[in-house]
This record gives sequence, C-alpha cells and structure tokens, in this order.
Amino acid sequence: MAGDMMTFNIKDGFMEAVCRGFRSGLLNTTDYSNICQCDCLDDVKQQLACTDYGDFLSNEHPPIATTTIAEKSTDKLVQEFNWVRSQSTAPLTKFLDYIRYSYMIDNVILVITGTMHDRDPHELLEKCHPLGLFDSLASLCAATKTSELFQLVLVDTPLAPYFSEAVTDADLDELNIEIIRNTLYKAYLEDFYKFCTAMGGATAEVMGDILKFEADRRAINITINSFGTDLTKDDRAKLLPSFGFLYPEGLTRLEQAEDFQGVRDACECYGPYRNIFADVGYSSEKSLEDAFFEFEVAQNRLAFEQQFHYGVFYAFVKLKEQEIRNIVWIAECIQQDQKSRINQYIP
Repeated sequence: MAGDMMTFNIKDGFMEAVCRGFRSGLLNTTDYSNICQCDCLDDVKQQLACTDYGDFLSNEHPPIATTTIAEKSTDKLVQEFNWVRSQSTAPLTKFLDYIRYSYMIDNVILVITGTMHDRDPHELLEKCHPLGLFDSLASLCAATKTSELFQLVLVDTPLAPYFSEAVTDADLDELNIEIIRNTLYKAYLEDFYKFCTAMGGATAEVMGDILKFEADRRAINITINSFGTDLTKDDRAKLLPSFGFLYPEGLTRLEQAEDFQGVRDACECYGPYRNIFADVGYSSEKSLEDAFFEFEVAQNRLAFEQQFHYGVFYAFVKLKEQEIRNIVWIAECIQQDQKSRINQYIP
C-alpha cells in the first residue's frame, strides 16, 4: 500500500524524490522579481533561461507572444509529467491517470462548446490541454445529443463511468453543457476521493484535504453561477459533490442560498472559507477565484511537508500550473504596459 511508510520507498521512493526535485525548480521570489523588472518579452525569455525552464524558448524568434510562452511552459510540464508516469508502477500509475482525467473532462467540454458555436475542429483541438488528449476526442464534433457523446465516442474512454450519469436525450445547449461538466466533475472527484481514501496513510490524509477543498470550491462556484439561470435548487443540489469540508451541513445551506450573501453566510462557520470571503470584500480588487487560488497554493505547498505519499505529484502539477499562470500574467502586463498591476500574481 502507498500509505505504508515502511514499504513506500521500495516502489515509489525514487519517483517521489524526482518529483521533489522538479518542485525545487519552481520559480522563487527572486526569479519573480527579476521577471517583473523586464521591459519586453525578449527580456522575459532571457530571465527564464536562467531558471529551470532553460532554453525552452530558444527556437522562438522575436517578437515572442504570451500565448507562445504559455504553450511552451505547458509543454515542459507535460514532458515532466509524462516522464514520471512512464517510470511509475501501480498504484502510482493509476493515481497519475486520475490527475489526467480532469483535463480530459475540460477538453471534452471545450470541443463540445466550440462545435456548438461552429468553431473549426482543428482550432479547437489545438486549444485542448495536452494532458487531456485522447484518440477519439476529434469525433466529439459530430455529436448533437448527450447520448450520442457517450454511445459513439466516450464509452471506450476512462470517462465512461462518469459520463454514464450525465446521459440523456437532451440537445446540447449552453445550460446542458454546464450540467454535463459539473456532473462529470462530481463523479470524478468522488471517485478520486474514494481511491485516495482507500490508499490509506499520508496519501489519504494529504489528498483528502486537497480534494475536499476542490469539492467545496466547485460547490460554491456552481451555486454562485446558478443565480439568474433556469437551474432549479433541486437540480443544483444534484451537481454538488457529496464530500468536502462543507459536507453535509454547509452544502445544505448552499442549496438554499439565493444570492452571493447567502453563499457567504453558508460558509461563515468554516474557518478557511470565512477568511477567503473576508478577503473578497465589497471594496477589494481580489476576486473569489484569486482567493481560492491562494488557498490552493498554500495547500499544495503543505503537501511537500510530509513524506511517503502520492500527494506531492498532484501538488507539483497544480503548483506548476499556477506558476505558468503567473508567468503569463506578468508577460501580459509587460506587453500591454500595465506595470502597475504586474505584482497581482499569486506566488
């Protein structure tokens, strides 16, 4: 078992050490300070070359676009992830697959939404996250009903168990697509949480807290985004994950919330969320999404304070993603001459 510290290093000790090595290459405060002082994106390229990113932009000729920086940074993350997965054995391989499933869900929704708006299929596939690609993804463009998505395409993918709960004969429109997204994520998170709990030990402890927060974040966002739509309270309740720090009393309060203040009141009894909503004051420039990101970063950093668990792999991917968002934010501010906002990233 991955949760047994007496035997963890026999199979997974080397891969955990590699992951911690990758983590040590994340940008530090000095790196961010140097990048923020750049005057153009070519300077950003030079600064990143002095970090673990190395010469990942060496083949890109000026002027460099922020989209190129985001794409190449993501490619580096994907290469590191795929290498770790290729060297892993069960049950770590299965754990890493669970990390990929969320990107597969995002890609499915992206392709469906783009197809509904008559976007070019090749353009949609280029925008899909590399960690979530699978062979039949392009075939989604031909589906017009939810049942067709499952029967023709997704039945042979790892998402099939999650998608079976969302299968109806309804036509694909904006509301149905969001319901599909949230239904898939609900089933995925519950399954991932069950898997991590069964692992036991530090993996269950660390990943349990991380996934509980992710479930609560989705529950809060679903509730807020449902205001002003045709989604009923009963239908909304079916989309909320059945675990988390808010479960069950907090979710019951969320189900009855009718506005943002109602959501704030529902989370008032839970320390971390009380602080998050306090940071998002009526006069604050910080968004709720940014406050969630800050809490997520703190959680993922804490994952590295323990040993002999799989949570470090999940935490590294999420910390690396946040780093990429930070780099792109800084690059956008430099390109658009918005230096006054350049420090509004989440270190």
